[in-house]
Amino acid sequence: MDRTFFGMALIAGLGGFIGSGLRFAVTFWVQRLFTYSHFPYGTLTVNAVGCLLIGYIAGIAEARHILDPSMRIFLVVGILGGFTTFSAYAFETFALAQEAQYLTATLNTVLQVVIGLGAAWLGFALAVR
Repeated sequence: MDRTFFGMALIAGLGGFIGSGLRFAVTFWVQRLFTYSHFPYGTLTVNAVGCLLIGYIAGIAEARHILDPSMRIFLVVGILGGFTTFSAYAFETFALAQEAQYLTATLNTVLQVVIGLGAAWLGFALAVR
């Protein structure tokens, strides 16, 4: 591995640190607003905001060419990746659909949901066994 890879990994990691802290804070704050609800409003909020931001940042980067690769890694992979990995999945699926790869976009959606829920169930089942 070269120095460039490690430099980019450090940039992503620093952004991830920020994003994870933000995720904790936003989820905690939103969930406190809905104290008597069992619905995960905090997670829903983080996922929705993360999806909005990744779309906005990607749009700016494409339309205005103002973000260099290091800044894109810091913002998209790092901060938003730490804030919510759902945003990366949503944008990748959006990009597939935008390229008219509808079957692949649909397959990605189905697999992400089914495998994600299945993995969560399996992990829980293994833990309580």
